[in-house]
Amino acid sequence: MSKNGKNTAGILAGLLAGAAAGVILGMLYAPEEGKETRKKIKNKANDLKDQAKNKYGEVSEKVKDQYGNISSTFKETANNVAHTMKDGYDKYKDQIVSKTADVVKDVEAELNDLKK
Repeated sequence: MSKNGKNTAGILAGLLAGAAAGVILGMLYAPEEGKETRKKIKNKANDLKDQAKNKYGEVSEKVKDQYGNISSTFKETANNVAHTMKDGYDKYKDQIVSKTADVVKDVEAELNDLKK
């Protein structure tokens, strides 16, 4: 995950934790019966849990998309490098074969001259 993604996740977690703490403290100091306060805390906790699940799903999808993009780009770049290297190899191989054939002809000519 990118540094920006980690920062976003940290900020999101901090905001959710702060909101939860604020809601709980507000409810504990509210002038209501304990049973009613506990019910509100439970409902609010469930709401926060659902929000956290939704945000996790969103962040998870973004990470998957980024991974797919990076993976695709890497594969494409690797294929391009491989093709470039193969093309270069083929080009230089042909040049070497040609030069080797020229050298062989020159050596054969020199040997024939020496035999005469």
